[in-house]
Amino acid sequence: VNLYDRMQNVGEQGHMALLGHSLAAYISVLDRERLRKLTTRILSDTTLWLCRLFRYENGSAYFHEDDRDGLVKVCRLVINARYEEYASEGYAVLSSKQPVIYQSASGRPGLGQHLCSQLGLPLSSLCTVPCNTVFGSQHQMDVALLDKLIKEDKEAGKLPLLLIANAGTPGAGHTDKLGRLKDLCDQYSMWLHLEGVNLATLALGQATSAIMAANRSDSMTLTPGQWLGLPAVSAVTLYRHEDPALSLAAGLTSSQPVAKLRALPLWLSLQYLGHNGIVQKIKHATVLVEDELSSPVVLFKFSQEMSLGEQLLQLVPASGMDVVELEDEGTCVRFSPLLTAAGNLNTQTQHSLVPVMSSTMCLRQDFREETHRHSPSLIYVEELSWPGLGAVRYEPQAEGIDESRRKQELEKINTELLKKLQELDTDIIFSTGPEFGTQENCIFVGMVTEDVDVSELVNTIATLGRDIEESGRLLENMTEVVRKGILEAELQLQKANEEKLMEEGVMRQLPLVGSVLNWFSPVQSSIKGRTFNLAAGTVLCVTEEKNEFIRKRTLRGMSTRACDRGDCEIPHRRTTYGRNVLSVVGGTFGIVFPPQ
Repeated sequence: VNLYDRMQNVGEQGHMALLGHSLAAYISVLDRERLRKLTTRILSDTTLWLCRLFRYENGSAYFHEDDRDGLVKVCRLVINARYEEYASEGYAVLSSKQPVIYQSASGRPGLGQHLCSQLGLPLSSLCTVPCNTVFGSQHQMDVALLDKLIKEDKEAGKLPLLLIANAGTPGAGHTDKLGRLKDLCDQYSMWLHLEGVNLATLALGQATSAIMAANRSDSMTLTPGQWLGLPAVSAVTLYRHEDPALSLAAGLTSSQPVAKLRALPLWLSLQYLGHNGIVQKIKHATVLVEDELSSPVVLFKFSQEMSLGEQLLQLVPASGMDVVELEDEGTCVRFSPLLTAAGNLNTQTQHSLVPVMSSTMCLRQDFREETHRHSPSLIYVEELSWPGLGAVRYEPQAEGIDESRRKQELEKINTELLKKLQELDTDIIFSTGPEFGTQENCIFVGMVTEDVDVSELVNTIATLGRDIEESGRLLENMTEVVRKGILEAELQLQKANEEKLMEEGVMRQLPLVGSVLNWFSPVQSSIKGRTFNLAAGTVLCVTEEKNEFIRKRTLRGMSTRACDRGDCEIPHRRTTYGRNVLSVVGGTFGIVFPPQ
């Protein structure tokens, strides 16, 4: 059912993309000549559309599942182009002149390490360029420092190979100075590769000059599946190179027709959406951030950024909201509708959550003060990562118990208290807190609206906890009283048996002799039981009238099932405790100990 519901939310353009995968499987069984012609047409058409759409003239396209794979293939292309003997000598030619790949400090984490791993290069071939610290944006690559680093590497006998620049950093969506970086790459014969969400704005009628400089780059990676809300659509790397042999050697092109079918899902989706539909979707994402000509990424800080981002992700998974950690700004909420299906976004969700979080923040101090008023039974627990009203722990007030017993009582009471709070008819959510939280045996109160009476809420928690503690203490006291009563009754029964032995004599206790003596001279004795009164906590003798049922059962050997059949003459309730009988006889609750 869940899978069916999710399929319903894919949308028509999503169904077209999924249909492309099925259609590709059917096309792959055509005869080789027809397959070659069809796949070549699909690949060329899709490449032409993408180059026109994103203003990248005379470009070629490589379709790949992993959005990093295109950059890996581009690096191999550049290595083949810069090292003439690489095709025959392999990595041995790199030792004479070590290649260097430059990337921004605000770039995608782990991207440089992935490149070195795939290309077989040492990590020393990776140079991370810091961002501006004094002038300009703190998230843009420092061009002057990059120039200095390149000169130092050339003096050290290294070969500056490729520069990875950002047209929309992963964290804040900033764009590097692409024009100046391209001039610097031309000066040192370096390859310029771009990636980032802001490349999507190239499809708009008006784009900023900073983004327009992207069409001068040597290659760039696009993710149209994320930008247009298309599931299972490959990423695309557009590049320019005049030697098809080197592109084939790098893996950017393939002679296998089936490999070209990767473009089919995107080909169908572009056919379905059309140029106007694609532009409209990207424009809609920029309108959502209320700045059409700038980056479609917005960062904002709230007093509880983590909770706001998590709540939005729970309510609307495709909201484009997430939480990022930036070096200077700290924890921020990032809104990037182009990273998800922008058309499925409900823009009212954000506005409905902010008032709830604001009221929760306003009432947190009141919740803390009210909890302190119920001390020491209620303890306020400080948990800064919790987005709700706060956390409390009920402390049992029992004295004279060891630490292990106290921990058991603490866990038992708070578990039962949480259960009772969750059963209340209220919109407030009570839970055990974060999954990997450090606090134990606590009750975490979720977000609340401004009409919540905090004093009444805390009083309810304290009252329920006190009732649970008193009920448990009453049960323990009753258990202890019953145990002592049983021990006292056993002592009295033992004493009665000794008196009976002294009264009847030793001879009557022998099996065979006792039977003969009892036949000739029966002993007249009344059966006297014991009853334990829970209210008084004392053991009393049972009268002859109230002991009638016990005597009948003792002398006649009545089965316990007779009670269930209704053969008992006195209303009672019975259960066994070893050899003793817990009974309510004639409306009096107690434990009846039959004589031994």
